[in-house]
Amino acid sequence: MARLTGTRAHENMKRAQRAIKSGNKQRMTATFEPNETLLKFGYPASLIREYEHWVVLLRPKQATLGALVLACKEEAQAFSQISHGAFIEQEIVVRDIEQALSQFHPYDKINYLMLMMVDLEVHTHVLPRYGALQVFAGESFEDPGWPAVPDLAAGPLLENDALQELVDAIKAHWPQR
Repeated sequence: MARLTGTRAHENMKRAQRAIKSGNKQRMTATFEPNETLLKFGYPASLIREYEHWVVLLRPKQATLGALVLACKEEAQAFSQISHGAFIEQEIVVRDIEQALSQFHPYDKINYLMLMMVDLEVHTHVLPRYGALQVFAGESFEDPGWPAVPDLAAGPLLENDALQELVDAIKAHWPQR
C-alpha cells in the first residue's frame, strides 16, 4: 500500500475519525462475533478499546508491562485480506496505542510483531520496551530481551483482578474521541 501524503491522508484520517464518532458502536457490537484469536487473548475481559475494524486487548501474558494485542475484527488470515477501511483506521488506532502507553508508563521503544503462526486471524502483538525494570501494582515487570528480540514467554500471566486493574489503568490514558 502506497503511503498517503498531504491532503489525501488528512481526508482519510478525518473520515475514519468520523466513523468512530458516528455512533457505529451500537451497530458494530450487534453484528460483531469474536474470532478464536480474540477469545484466546481474553476478549471481552481484556478489552481496552473497540473501533469499527479493530479491537485493542491487554495481552494476558505480559511479556513487557502494557503488552497489547491489536486485532482485526474482520475474518482475515492474511494482512493483505483486511479491508481498505481497516487499513485507514489502523493509523488512528496505532496513534492511540502509542499515546496511551507513553502516558501510562513511558517506554524506550515499541515493537509491533505480526506473527499469526498459531493464532491465525490478523493481529499484532504490541510490546512497549523498557531498558529498566518497571513496577505496577507492586508487581515487577522485566524486559529480558532488551535491547534485542522480546521474549513473548516472559512475564506474568494476569487473571481476574490483576488483569482488570491493568486494563483500567491503560484505559484511563486512552485518547477520547
